[in-house]
Amino acid sequence: MVGEKHEVVITDLAFGGEGVARLGDFVLFVPFVLHGERVAVEITDVKQRFARARLLEVLESSPDRTTPLCRYFGECGGCQYQHIEYEAQLRLKRKQIADLFERVGGFPETVIDPVVPCPAPYGYRNRIMIRSQWDKFKQALNIGFIRADNRLVVDIEECKIAEPELNRQIRRVRTHPPPKGGLKVVLRLAPDDWEVPNDSFFQNNFHLLPKLVETVRECVSSSHPRHLVDVYCGVGLFSVALADLVESFVGIEFDQRAVLAARRNAAARGTSNGEFLVGPAEELLSSVSARFQFERSSIVLDPPRKGCRPEVLELLERTRPAQIVYVSCDPATLARDVRQLCVNGNYRLRRVVPLDMFPQTQHVECVADLRLSRS
Repeated sequence: MVGEKHEVVITDLAFGGEGVARLGDFVLFVPFVLHGERVAVEITDVKQRFARARLLEVLESSPDRTTPLCRYFGECGGCQYQHIEYEAQLRLKRKQIADLFERVGGFPETVIDPVVPCPAPYGYRNRIMIRSQWDKFKQALNIGFIRADNRLVVDIEECKIAEPELNRQIRRVRTHPPPKGGLKVVLRLAPDDWEVPNDSFFQNNFHLLPKLVETVRECVSSSHPRHLVDVYCGVGLFSVALADLVESFVGIEFDQRAVLAARRNAAARGTSNGEFLVGPAEELLSSVSARFQFERSSIVLDPPRKGCRPEVLELLERTRPAQIVYVSCDPATLARDVRQLCVNGNYRLRRVVPLDMFPQTQHVECVADLRLSRS
């Protein structure tokens, strides 16, 4: 079956961006297509219940199809949606999030807000990682990103979704290349007025960052908490932005250099009603719960893409803070963790606000507002 060519109609787009079609009893996944399109494909991989194919030709195109701005789109694995008009990307992402939350936790579509658009659909990323890899055929280094279809590096001269300054940095790296393959180079644009150590986390989209902070702030403000606990706080972005809403706050972070930066960021803004602690979230959250009145506290969670550790969720279920605001760049792990918090009736999901911090890609940031069930 591998190598066979077929014409199929795309009936859906799965979370992650691949189109879904039927080929007999097989579900067929095809990248870079849209719902309703008739396409010619070639089978590349066959499993027991599904197969994958590469796009050969679009025979009947969707009205939402557009011309990608990037010459590397389809080769480079960084973007999945450049072939889709931006407004259609927003609708697609909301549908995918709603489908995930319904399938994983039985949550109704009505809790998912429309996706907040990014004012800069291109040229927004403030951090990228490029790699070097020796190409034995051309006897030179490839410097760029991992390909969409394998683990090789595609050689690039620019990235259309990166900030202009990062493209200038790419050109400097290419002018003074790494000495060998197998190296990674992180290019980063520092945020204004925030201290961020080189390897510490900070949101990668400055253009939509104010709206993300505003969304979290609105959620917390509407709960009227007395205390705030900012778990996975990084360099203190949310702690500092929300400090004026509460009597006191605690930021919790495993990255020691990020905590030192958070303390300096807070001091630079005259924020003095809180503290930042270094250590594992599950351990420090337990000690903080003994000090604070959690029935009058809001918890902000902003974990890595893999989501919260089970111990953190179990602790929150046991201590029952009044509100949990969960910020996530992975709707799948978010839906999983929200289901865990709501499954026993302890919490109800009030709303999910998606923000398109990653235009042209499959990724999307979400803010989920959970409230303690009083009944």
